[in-house]
Amino acid sequence: MVEPLLELRNVHATADESVILRGVDLKVYPGEVHALMGPNGAGKSTLASVVMGHPGYRVTDGQVLLSGQDITTLPPDERARRGVFLAFQYPEAIGGVSVIQFLRQAIVARKGLTELSVLEVRLELAEWMDRLGMDPAFAERHLNEGFSGGERKRNEVLQMALLEPVIALLDETDSGLDIDALRVVARGVRTVREQHPDMGALVVTHYVKLLEEIEPDRVHVLVDGRIVHSGGVELAASIEVDGYDAWRTLVR
Repeated sequence: MVEPLLELRNVHATADESVILRGVDLKVYPGEVHALMGPNGAGKSTLASVVMGHPGYRVTDGQVLLSGQDITTLPPDERARRGVFLAFQYPEAIGGVSVIQFLRQAIVARKGLTELSVLEVRLELAEWMDRLGMDPAFAERHLNEGFSGGERKRNEVLQMALLEPVIALLDETDSGLDIDALRVVARGVRTVREQHPDMGALVVTHYVKLLEEIEPDRVHVLVDGRIVHSGGVELAASIEVDGYDAWRTLVR
């Protein structure tokens, strides 16, 4: 029997004593892409942050499991080492740290290495930048400093490719992108999945356009901290037409 890469069991979570997640159950199996949709304030980004172990959120009940192992109480850095990756909605800029320096240290930590030469990183980085259609000079720029929105999101995809996560959480990766930039990011995600077919992904989004490009296996509707309905990609299309009003009535 195949074990889920990511499993949430009745997860409840709070932030500043406000209840946000109210019993979320979710399973993502190897190679699957799941999309999480819902109105503003439903708890979508919170769910991604809870899986990553963001200290601003507290799990009050339930479990988060990675490949069958309970990671509910682990800090974010340990979850990252075990293969949880979060692509941020608004990636931070870090002046003085180049993209290649950052990735070198991240790869060492993720793969449990004692050392990794700059040449090794540079070769793998150049290969992936070529696949993702990125300018090689990008590697020497300071992390996200002066980057456009599209460049920041493509940099997140580049990190995902090199870190080879077990499960990738994409928190509104399409936010603030025009249609051309969105297609570039989506193509990057598809390229990474082709190279790492067992990787699971949970995509948090408001927009059907990204899902048309990525083609999720399952779509979940989150309303008021609960998954109220799940279905195929046709569910996302119906939401684009009808909105979330029909689903809101299920939690009243």
